[in-house]
Amino acid sequence: MPEGFEGRINIEGKKGFIIRGWAPQLLILNHKAVGGFMTHCGWNSTLEGVCAGLPMITWPLFAEQFYNERLVVDVLKIGVAVGMKEHVLKTEDRPLIHGIDIERAVSCVMGVGEEAEAMRKRARELGEMAKSAVMEDGSSYTELTQLISELSDLHP
Repeated sequence: MPEGFEGRINIEGKKGFIIRGWAPQLLILNHKAVGGFMTHCGWNSTLEGVCAGLPMITWPLFAEQFYNERLVVDVLKIGVAVGMKEHVLKTEDRPLIHGIDIERAVSCVMGVGEEAEAMRKRARELGEMAKSAVMEDGSSYTELTQLISELSDLHP
């Protein structure tokens, strides 16, 4: 960490804190103080963000992450891209994402106005749908139960 960084983050224990090591992502995403999620768009993180009902700032790096970004930004309309356009194998060859691009994305997700509020509302609604799908009698619960039953019937 740069010298003085922790002091700028943790002012009298009121502004923020630094987690060293593995962070409990699900607990963090589901905390009432979290208003958005910057993600690399890996499938698990994407699902965790959707289930938490959060709008997302997308920053894919490789593989299917660019497809997941399109789902979040263009289909579900609950995200804003920082501008990473293509997979580059070597880290040192990746294009630089400028702070102004990150600031723009954060402002779009956390800002005021009809578009930002509509994105947050869609994200919350998708989160509720995801939670209800895994509850008893929800679509995912029912389909998984049916699959287990069918597989069990194959080997009595």
